[in-house]
Amino acid sequence: MEANRVYNFNPGPSMLPLEVLKEAQAEFLNFDNSGMSILEISHRAKQYDEVHNQAKADIKELMGLGDDYEVLFIQGGASMQFDMIPMNFATPEKRGNYILSGSFASKAYKEAEILGRGYVAASSKDVNFKHVPTQDEIKLSDDAAYLHVCYNNTIFGTEYHYIPETGDVPLIADMSSDILSRPLDFSKFSFIYAGVQKNLGPAGVVLVVAKKSMLEKSPEGLPTMLRYDTFYSKNSLYNTPPAFCIYMVGKTAKWIKSQGGLEVMAERNKKKAALVYGAIDNSNGFYTGHADKDSRSFMNVTFRLPTEELEKKFAAEALENGLAGTKGHRSVGGMRTSIYNAMPYEGCEKLADFMEKFRKANA
Repeated sequence: MEANRVYNFNPGPSMLPLEVLKEAQAEFLNFDNSGMSILEISHRAKQYDEVHNQAKADIKELMGLGDDYEVLFIQGGASMQFDMIPMNFATPEKRGNYILSGSFASKAYKEAEILGRGYVAASSKDVNFKHVPTQDEIKLSDDAAYLHVCYNNTIFGTEYHYIPETGDVPLIADMSSDILSRPLDFSKFSFIYAGVQKNLGPAGVVLVVAKKSMLEKSPEGLPTMLRYDTFYSKNSLYNTPPAFCIYMVGKTAKWIKSQGGLEVMAERNKKKAALVYGAIDNSNGFYTGHADKDSRSFMNVTFRLPTEELEKKFAAEALENGLAGTKGHRSVGGMRTSIYNAMPYEGCEKLADFMEKFRKANA
């Protein structure tokens, strides 16, 4: 680890690959011999056009998707997608179906419900979102326009380890916190979106990867910037895009390719998660994991200590030891360590070692 840098376990904005940060730093004042920073360059310039389209191509290559899919870059965060999805794809007669598996899945459903277009197809709320609902628990409505899932639940530390079967009903997934962290059959999804600040870049842009057939025509009457066909027809350049964010997403995607792709990411992420979950499981009950073992996330490890006082002490001492961002979300408390693609194995090794030392000192 570089001097004066910590291992950043924050859930988002989160750690980025050091190589990517250094490359951006080196280009910051004079991007591609333009004499300007990427922050200053026109989004109509040839240099930016190459950045934009290469990022799209690398993402589709990593996901193994063909010409029937398109990549969009949209602002407003994943929260804006909670609105745009039911506006574009649901009606009072064809409702959006939602699986409630955590906080953001519930927020997405709430927006559809405000529009009178939401239906709960499955939920694990009754067990405080300790697991993701199983295939057998999913009951689609007869009028389903789509099924929406939040594939990794950042706050509760759960993750889907299967792809829901929906028949002819389009499958839509919020992959904000596990995008490009492992290989999946992405062709089973009709529409994927992700706020990039957890695993792909800085806050400010949402990545959308969707079947072109989903994007080609939006309902009449929707405002221009809430229509997916606006972004699709204009290559996400209808208005000025968040060029620096997209530039960083492109660099991160290229970094993932250089590391060996999603198979390598998955192998690394499993090994990192095993270290932290091992520290929980071998603690004789000092640490208590929130998620059921068959739903545990490889991205966000959530756990509690015996008392809130110990949890505050844990977070403070962890920071003193160069481990930042271990505090859990304010809505659930406890601890949360986010171990996205950019977190090196050594960071999780140091965390697991700290957890064991802290247990011995405080049990």
